[in-house]
Amino acid sequence: MRGRLARRLTVLATVTALGATLAAAPPAAARPTDAVRPTAMGDRDGYLKVGYFTQWGIYGRAYTIKKLHDSGAAARLTHLNYAFGNVSPDGRCYVDGGPGEGDPWADYQRPVPAAESVDGVADAWGEPLNGNFGQLQKLKALHPDLRVLISLGGWSWSTHFSDAARTAESRRAFVASCIDLYLRGNLPNPDGSAGGPGALAGVFDGIDLDWEWPGSAGDVDTVFRPEDKQNFTALVAEFRRQLDAFGRTQRRHYELTAFVPANPAAIDAGYEVRKVFRNLDFATVQGYDFHGGWESVANQQSALRVPAGATEPEFSVARTIDAWLDRGAPRGKLVLGIPYYGRGWTGVTGGRNGLFGASTGPAPATWEAGYEDYKVLAAKAGRDGFRVYRDLRAGTAWLYDGTTFWTYDDPAVLVQKALYIRSQRLGGAMVWSLDGDDDRATLTKTLDLALWTP
Repeated sequence: MRGRLARRLTVLATVTALGATLAAAPPAAARPTDAVRPTAMGDRDGYLKVGYFTQWGIYGRAYTIKKLHDSGAAARLTHLNYAFGNVSPDGRCYVDGGPGEGDPWADYQRPVPAAESVDGVADAWGEPLNGNFGQLQKLKALHPDLRVLISLGGWSWSTHFSDAARTAESRRAFVASCIDLYLRGNLPNPDGSAGGPGALAGVFDGIDLDWEWPGSAGDVDTVFRPEDKQNFTALVAEFRRQLDAFGRTQRRHYELTAFVPANPAAIDAGYEVRKVFRNLDFATVQGYDFHGGWESVANQQSALRVPAGATEPEFSVARTIDAWLDRGAPRGKLVLGIPYYGRGWTGVTGGRNGLFGASTGPAPATWEAGYEDYKVLAAKAGRDGFRVYRDLRAGTAWLYDGTTFWTYDDPAVLVQKALYIRSQRLGGAMVWSLDGDDDRATLTKTLDLALWTP
């Protein structure tokens, strides 16, 4: 009992100290870990801090790459993953221009006005690289240590990964097409304006594989096969081989990472863990979506440990990390995923201040029922009847007003998770997605400070 109390007091003291120092954090130039760079196969100092930037976030959320810079978030990341690149039905990396899906206009064709540009200079029509990719190029000029990776797949665009990985020939062609498009930078140039040979060269520093999931069902149209498990190992090896060959011509190391699942059943169905990690620089581990509005019970979506009263079997961050370690994953290559959003239910009755209560459905929200950005949830705390509840032992927080329940990670939870990353000697933290943070980049600054290695 005394030990548990001491741990709780330590967490609370750390959170209090962090809040007092957050506004006075030293500038990027004075912070040693902002300049720390991972190199080949995880040889690094300090912790990785990986953030996903969503292509579509520039629209409704108005989260531009300039905002990423101006908020101070870019200076506190080691890696920026751009979501997403697509895989074609014939197993190639390509710029998807399909209505309602791909958006080459956002990627590299849109002339960005001065007010949204990282350097304050407007794009001109017909330049080789406009849009988000052009802004990434400008961002890297200001943050030369920031590593930018193209993330392939995601929930909606993992449809054809299994086909691309199916044979040695298909793997070679797939990997070659990705390197040609994103690293050599040979963008399509159908109308004679943006794009063209080499237009994107130098922007991306590697490739992130976000296949959801090898050997397991994903989105409704996603192809999966039992042999995906071995084929994913072979695909990762082929990426490593071709990235190294291309890197030798450029005298540099191109990084290879993967996003991997929380569910032990999905791990066993899709990953030869020891073999896969030999060729990955690191993997980001799903630490969220443990529960959501597709279920009828209000529950945690990203708890560090299983809360008391949960029905087994249950997910948690610690159980997920243990599952990967038990299967042979190296600690230093596991990067814990953290959500910048919450999951919510409405019509919630019973439970423990709403936790484990019965619901009538997902809570109304800004973009998608049952899903809300951190910045919106933070504004609800202490207002309109919403109260913040915590389970310090479990490392989880939620909002509840007697009817609506939101489970989310706030700065206090992030500090607990950072302490866990340190204690378990993990590689660092990943966040999905940066556009969920507030304009002051509160969550990103919290993680940076909590993982700072002097």
